[in-house]
Amino acid sequence: MALTTSTFWNHRPQVLGNSGLFNKHGFQVQQQQQRNLTLHECVSMELLQEADVSVPKGYVAKSPEEAYAIAKKLGSKDVVIKAQVLAGGRGKGTFESGLREGVKIVFSPEAAKAVSFRMIGKKLFTKQTGEKGRICNQVVVCERKYPKRQYYLAITMERSFQGSVLIGSSHGGVNMDVAAETPEVIIKEPIDVVEGIKKEQALWLAQKTGFPPNIVDSEAENMVKLYKINPIVEDSDGAVLCTDAKINFDSNSAYRQKKIFHLQDWTQEDERDKDAAKARLNYTGLDGNIGCQVNGACLAMATMDIMKLHGGTPANFFDVGGGAAIHQVTEAFKLIASDKKVLAILVNNFGGIMRCDVIAQGIVMAVKDLEIRIPVVVQLQGTWVDDAKALIVDHGLKILACDDWDEAARMLLKLSETVAFAKQAHKDVKFQLPI
Repeated sequence: MALTTSTFWNHRPQVLGNSGLFNKHGFQVQQQQQRNLTLHECVSMELLQEADVSVPKGYVAKSPEEAYAIAKKLGSKDVVIKAQVLAGGRGKGTFESGLREGVKIVFSPEAAKAVSFRMIGKKLFTKQTGEKGRICNQVVVCERKYPKRQYYLAITMERSFQGSVLIGSSHGGVNMDVAAETPEVIIKEPIDVVEGIKKEQALWLAQKTGFPPNIVDSEAENMVKLYKINPIVEDSDGAVLCTDAKINFDSNSAYRQKKIFHLQDWTQEDERDKDAAKARLNYTGLDGNIGCQVNGACLAMATMDIMKLHGGTPANFFDVGGGAAIHQVTEAFKLIASDKKVLAILVNNFGGIMRCDVIAQGIVMAVKDLEIRIPVVVQLQGTWVDDAKALIVDHGLKILACDDWDEAARMLLKLSETVAFAKQAHKDVKFQLPI
C-alpha cells in the first residue's frame, strides 16, 4: 500500500460504490468470504478527507521508529495508536504478543514506539478474525479527540429501498447491541444516488438523531459522496468529526476503480482468496472436508444442501460460472485439492452455457499435474456431456462418475469417511475407481 508517514491523504478516487448485507435493524452483519473489496481504515480516511469530511489528523507508521517520529511530530500530550487490520472489534482484541486492545491511547512518543512494537508484525485476534487472527503490518498514529457525543452514520445500497439509504443513530460507539435492543433509535432515509441528499432530508435526520446543526450544511452532504461512514463524534469543542471509517467496494466496480482495487491488502486475506481472484473465480471457504467445484451460485447452494442432507460438510466450493476457460477450471481444482482438510472432491456441473467438455479438460489437466490421491466424484449433465465422459475415459483417470446427485452425495460421504479413518490409522489410501 502506497502510504507514507509524510502524508496520510494521497489517493484520489472518482466514483465510489458499495454493497453489503444488513439485518432487519439496518446494521451490517458478518458475511462469508466474498470478492468485495474492503479497505484499511487509513485508506478509508483518505477518501473521507477527499470528500471534505472532517477527520482527526493522523499518519501511517510501518515500524515502531516511524510511530515514535509521528507522535513527536503531532506534538499532542496524548495520541492514539490504531492497529490496521481488516476486522471489526479491534478495540476488544488481543495480540499474539499479549498486548490487549488494538486501539491504545499513549502519552508520549516513547510509549507510542513501545506499543507499536507489540502491534506491528503481530497477529490480532478478535471475534471477527477467529482463531487464525489477522496480521497487523501497520498502525495509524493520530491525535486524540475528546468526544462529547457519539453517533452512527452509514450509507449503503439496500434492496428494500430500491437504492441507496442513509442510516443514522444517536447511539454510536463500539457497542452495536443497539440494533437488537433498541432498534427504534436507528433512522433510515432513502437517498437518490444521482441527486444526493436533499437539505430537508438532512434536517429531518439531524432532528431525529440529535446531530448538531453544523452537520446539516456540510458534513451530511459530503458523506453522501462516500459509502459507508462510522462512527461520527461531536468533540468537546463542538466540532463534528468522523473518527473511524469502513468503506467497501462491490467487486463489479473493479473495472472502473482500478486504482482503488490496487490498494487491496492481500496479507489480510486467505491465500486461496488471492489465487481465486487472480483466476477470476468465486471461492468460498467453509469448515467441512468435502471440496466442491460447481458452476453457478444456485447449483452451489443445492450441492451443499444435498451433502448436508446426507451428513457431509463442504470444505469449500469454487463457482467457475458460465464462461470459464479450461485453465480456470484447472486452477479451481488445484485450489480445492490444496486444502489439507479436503478428504474427497465433488465436481457437480450442469452444462448450459458452460460446456461439460471444458470442465472435463480442466479436470484432466489438474488431476494429471497434482497426482491427486483422494477420491474424486464427477457429476456432469448437459451440453457435450458425452464428449466430456469420453475425454475422462480416454485419459485413464480413476474418477467415479455419477448421473444422480443423491447417489453422488452418498458416495462422497462414504469415501470421505474411509479417507478420514485411514488418516487416523496413519495409513495411505490409494483409490482406483474405474469410470
